[in-house]
Amino acid sequence: MTSKEHKKHTALVKPDGGQFHRNELALIGAPCGYIQELAGVIERDLRGNFRLGYADADHGSGDSQELPFEVMYTDKINYHSAAFRDEHLEFSMSAYFQSTDAVLINGNHFSGASQIVLVHPDKKESLSRKLDRLTNVILFVLAEGVEEPWSFLKDSVQNFNDIPVVRRDEVGLICRSVKEYILFRRPVVKGLVLAGGQSLRMGTDKGAIEYFGKPQRDHVAEMLSNVCDSVWISTRDEHSVESSYPLLKDSFVGLGPYGGILSAFREDPNAAWLCVACDVPLLDLASIQLLVNERDESKVATCFHNPETNFPEPLITLWEPRAYPRLLHFLAKGYSCPRKALINSDSNEIKVPNPDVLTNVNTPEELERIKNRQHV
Repeated sequence: MTSKEHKKHTALVKPDGGQFHRNELALIGAPCGYIQELAGVIERDLRGNFRLGYADADHGSGDSQELPFEVMYTDKINYHSAAFRDEHLEFSMSAYFQSTDAVLINGNHFSGASQIVLVHPDKKESLSRKLDRLTNVILFVLAEGVEEPWSFLKDSVQNFNDIPVVRRDEVGLICRSVKEYILFRRPVVKGLVLAGGQSLRMGTDKGAIEYFGKPQRDHVAEMLSNVCDSVWISTRDEHSVESSYPLLKDSFVGLGPYGGILSAFREDPNAAWLCVACDVPLLDLASIQLLVNERDESKVATCFHNPETNFPEPLITLWEPRAYPRLLHFLAKGYSCPRKALINSDSNEIKVPNPDVLTNVNTPEELERIKNRQHV
């Protein structure tokens, strides 16, 4: 394409992973029963540390008489069951695994972004025909009686010599490899100062108010820089704000802080975003550090419980990557309130040691009280 040619679609940053999850491991190279049994062993070993999903296929073809409705949902009390017909699952399957930390996949039926190759004699020929699926192998597992990976794997798998080889009975090593894979892919934390509001009640830009000898948006960004990989300042118009920190213009406009959070995920859907409003001047670094220390990546977000409202505090919140599709889902249903998203999602709500740090300053009267308090 030449520089004069028109780009038809906006280039977007795509989430990591594949069809099922950002962390997905295909177990490939062995009979289905063997794969299912090993997947169960891994799940039991990692239960309590990670929530795992599993994707497989049934060799029996579905009979139309077995599904009298297009979609059937059953509340099983302790879990949920759904059956449906859908010919276009490739781009929607990940929605069903949002609550998991990783997905194990029967690689005989589906491809996965990463793979554990099971070197089993019963599937040697089959595996030789699926070498194109071995794009990121993290482990070779030798079945009983197999001494080393097949020669065609040595010739086809990238970085073959760097990949660990274990026996099937070395369960601890197998489970440790899966655990390390998940931990290695832990999302980095980026910071976002929510400073894109119109400040209508205050009558002046709240982000420009100086409580500590500098614009509050820069003060918050400075605190966030102690715990975040990088820090951005959210703004409606990047030309109206001056800062030494990079500016992130809202790409979801007219949605207040909700739009700022979504814009951050559009910028990088693979990061966790620690989003802090610029109108909480009593917030300190110790409270921010506590939020990061108490982070639970298995949840949609980690936030403080606000004892005054008895609700989660949405504008001092660490949102995990899994929050992005969740927030978009709420938006599609007509909601743009981050607090409502937290209340109705699996969030990690922690106690704030000093509730004063959650104090909002939105009006000149509230500003005067805070400034008088600072001088007491």
